[in-house]
Formats: sequence, structure tokens, C-alpha cells
Amino acid sequence: MPTVSAQGKSIQCEVGANLRQVLRANGIDLYNGQAQLINCRGLGTCGTCAVQIVGAVSEANWKDRTRRSLPPHSPDRDLRLACQTEVLGDITIIKYDGFWGQGLQRTW
Repeated sequence: MPTVSAQGKSIQCEVGANLRQVLRANGIDLYNGQAQLINCRGLGTCGTCAVQIVGAVSEANWKDRTRRSLPPHSPDRDLRLACQTEVLGDITIIKYDGFWGQGLQRTW
């Protein structure tokens, strides 16, 4: 079972588990500010669940690539949408500031 490390917690999950669902089910505060109330609930359209991931995850799908190609995101940043990402192995998650998680300062 892969281990997801985020916000000081280590969480075990199944291979192929949806990263957004794993984080939310374990009390990880994935969204910044008002994005907690205003987000697409995992559809891949808002971009507010953007995180940096170190470790083995699925390839970015078209929803992930498309949303991150639009402002305020940049396709050049090493971010992924948690709602469109499957956990394949042990990973570490880094969340940045900004409404969409697009900032440069780490929040956790």
C-alpha cells in the first residue's frame, strides 16, 4: 500500500486511489481560503486543488493538462490537480499559497 505524506501526516491508501479523495478523507486541508467553499468538487475544472507531488502518480490526463495551461496556472510549473491524480506509489505532497494553489510560498 502506498503512503501519502501531506501536512505532517502519513496516510496509507490503495494503489490507484484518487489523491483528492484520500486527502479529504483524512482531514487534509487541500484548499486555500475561500476555495474550500468554491471549488468544482473533483471535476477537474477549477484548478484549486493544485499541488506539487514527489513520487509515483498517474500521468496527467487531458483535464489536468488543460486546466493547468490556463491562468493563473502555468503549464511550466510542476503542479498537478489532486482530483485528477491516482496514487501509484509512495508520494509527498506540497501545497502552495494562492486561491488556486498557484503561488510560490509553501503552505504545507
